[in-house]
Amino acid sequence: MLKKALVLLMMAFALVILAACGDSEKDSSKETNNKSTESAKGNDTAGESEKTNETIDSLSIGFVPSREPEEIITATEPLKDLLKTELATLGYDVKNVDITVGTNYEAVGEGLSAGTIDIGLIPGGTYVLYDDGAEVILTATRAGLTNDSDNPKDWNDNKPTDASDQQVTYYRSLLIAGPSEKGQALAAKVNNGEELTWDDLNNASWAVMSSSSPAGYIYPAIWLGEHYDQTITDLSHVFQADSYGSAFARLAAEQIDVLVAYADARRDNAEAWEKDFNRSSSIWDETNVIGVTPGIYNDTVSVSKNSDLMNDDFKTAIQTAFMNIAKTEAGKEVISIYNHEGYQEATSSDYDNERKAQEMARSLQ
Repeated sequence: MLKKALVLLMMAFALVILAACGDSEKDSSKETNNKSTESAKGNDTAGESEKTNETIDSLSIGFVPSREPEEIITATEPLKDLLKTELATLGYDVKNVDITVGTNYEAVGEGLSAGTIDIGLIPGGTYVLYDDGAEVILTATRAGLTNDSDNPKDWNDNKPTDASDQQVTYYRSLLIAGPSEKGQALAAKVNNGEELTWDDLNNASWAVMSSSSPAGYIYPAIWLGEHYDQTITDLSHVFQADSYGSAFARLAAEQIDVLVAYADARRDNAEAWEKDFNRSSSIWDETNVIGVTPGIYNDTVSVSKNSDLMNDDFKTAIQTAFMNIAKTEAGKEVISIYNHEGYQEATSSDYDNERKAQEMARSLQ
């Protein structure tokens, strides 16, 4: 009996030793694993710390002169720091952002094609004219207007035109008659429900923008072609303005009878009409719409295909940066200079209708 008890005691002692050894091995294994995990974490942290932003010495942005150049330069100055900040979070440290306003629309398109301008905020018409050297990456969205009829009389019966709460991807061009005797005569016929004749229009003096401007040239030319089988080059008295501001100044001075402009141009020049152009009545009282074009796809943010900076990653960063900027209060204030309220990604095919417009405009010349 004593012998049997001794054997059982020895077996129990052996089990205790084995259990202790097992716990020791587990602890050792656990410690080793912990050290391996900490080492791996350390390596990951080291890898992350080694990642640095790409440095870009200078980024150039070109704007078209749809407003007075000095006004655009002043309004877009904050864009420099906004863009630097956004791009820094996306992996790019930009040392300098250079903003310029082209002498005309073509100057910005040519700069993009040549690679001397990296990013251009240009209309769709300018983009398709220079799409061999420019690539569209974003299109602008903007607030719609309380007037959107094809009938010019509707615009005159529902003045003033205000912004609506709807975001739209298109805008219209208007043929606007001014306070001159001829301008008032044209407006009277439209408001009486009478059709304007070609002679009515041809006897008036006109202000247009450069030939690549959708609202200031292309779509009005199409409108003339559709209604009279004529175009802008067939008009006897045409003046090419360098900006919409100067065109409205001439309209106010009664140096011209009709101008063509984007649909909310009168809203942009309402204050200047009386304050700077010395008119005694409001722009809404003294101007009338005599023609309305079909919708025009909104402005683009385009990049140069020939810029050394442009690769797929950087283009994606620019897209994201502009969309993010447009969501901030400071950013909204900057892009409001062009009546932009936001941006969405765009592709070349979005502007196929604009290409058709260009073809039609060329065929009418």
